[in-house]
Order: sequence, then structure tokens, then C-alpha cells
Amino acid sequence: MKNIIKLALICVLALQYEFAGAWGMTGHRVISEIAENHLSKKTKKNISKIIGNQKLAYWSNWADFIKSDPDPALNRTGSSHFVNTEANLSFDAFVAALGASPEHNLYKTYKRIKAEAKNTNLPLLQQQQNLYFIIHLIGDAHQPMHVSRAADQGGNKIEVEFFGRKSNIHRVWDSDLVDNEQYSYTEYARVLDIYDNNYYKQFTSTSFEQWLYESHQVANSIYDDVAKNANLRYEYIYQNKYRMENCLLKAGVRLAHELNEIYGK
Repeated sequence: MKNIIKLALICVLALQYEFAGAWGMTGHRVISEIAENHLSKKTKKNISKIIGNQKLAYWSNWADFIKSDPDPALNRTGSSHFVNTEANLSFDAFVAALGASPEHNLYKTYKRIKAEAKNTNLPLLQQQQNLYFIIHLIGDAHQPMHVSRAADQGGNKIEVEFFGRKSNIHRVWDSDLVDNEQYSYTEYARVLDIYDNNYYKQFTSTSFEQWLYESHQVANSIYDDVAKNANLRYEYIYQNKYRMENCLLKAGVRLAHELNEIYGK
């Protein structure tokens, strides 16, 4: 009986993890796998000094898992996974809103951790945790409902049906659209990451603020769509599959760009 109860608790926790963070487990692993394909030799060597031979995908969901850690320094990091602004802002107004936003959000946490990660004199554990956050937060930055609105908790309060099953618009973009394709994370990375470096330059020649603004613009469109349709089926997938996949691909290529900048020197 004890083993049955223990197994049930593990299943519950797994479901919580799946729906708690941007992209769910699969999406974050897809992003990490794509990034791994574009790391320089020097970056790989320096990252291996921090995490050994383990793949980035293994650590891609760590930042969500730690929400259950008893250490307050880890379990109170939830606000670092998103940033909220008003809707339909111009780029300049959006950047101003980012600057005026609270300290513990996606934008400011990532900027701080990126700066810290360049310091190779930090204790190994802190270097590891900074790397884990970088892997995860770049993914979060490209999930549009993590760059959205406070009033509905990034769409968590907007209930919808996904093929007749109760969901919410945040979960649809976290997991439902990704999992509907029924790829493993390695398969999904392979089918998305098919372009050459010249093509990817368009993704990496812009700033972190611009990356977030792209997500802001997609989020505005998502809100407009769901206001007209709360029963999401094949038409919604048709309209959003490629946009979702573009977010995953951009996130993977840009994560590699960030890691090469930080660890490739």
C-alpha cells in the first residue's frame, strides 16, 4: 500500500511539473537539443567542466523542478519564469515597461544570471545553477504566454477546451500544441533544425529585449484568437502549429548563441 501511495504521489508531481513551466518538459528539451547542435567546441568544453558529459536537455527542466525544493532560495523563484506588461505595446513602450518591472521576473533575472555566469571564479554549484537557469529561461522567453498579462496569470485563468478536454490557453501553449505532434524531443529537434547558419543569423542578430517583444506580439495574437474561440481543435492547430514551432526553433538557436557568448571564450 505504501508503494502504491508513493507511486501516486510521483505521478501527481510529474503532472504538476508538466503544466507548471513554459513549454512543458518536452518543449524545453527540444530547445536544449537544438541548442546543443550549435555549440562551439570551446563552449562544449567549458560547459563540460560544469556539468560533465550530461546533455543540456537533462537539465532543461531543473528550474521548474526546484519549485518543490525545501530551500526558499530555490522554491521562491517562480516569478523569474515570466514577465508581465500591458497589452499591445510599441517596442519602445515595451522596453520601458521591462525597465520599470519588478526585480524578480524573467527579464531582470536572466540579465543578472547571464552576467554572473561569465564569472568563472564562482563556486561550482553556483556555476551549475546559473547554467541551468540560462537553459530554461531562454526557453521561457520564447513561450508567448510567459511574456503576457498579470490579470489572467499569463492565460492560466482563461479556460478553453482542447479537443473536448478542459485546459487553459497557457497550458495549450505550454504543452498541448507540442505534445499533439507526438514526437520525442530528439525527433522534434531533428525535424525543426534543418537550416544553415546563414538562415539562423536573422535570429541571433537582435537583442534579448527584441526576443521578448516577439513573444509579446505573439501573445497579443493568442489573446485575440481565444477571445473568439474557446473550443480549440484542428483549425487552431493548423493556425498555430508553425508559429509554435518557430518559437521553439528560435529559442534553441538563440540559446546556443547565448551559451557560445558566455562559455565560448
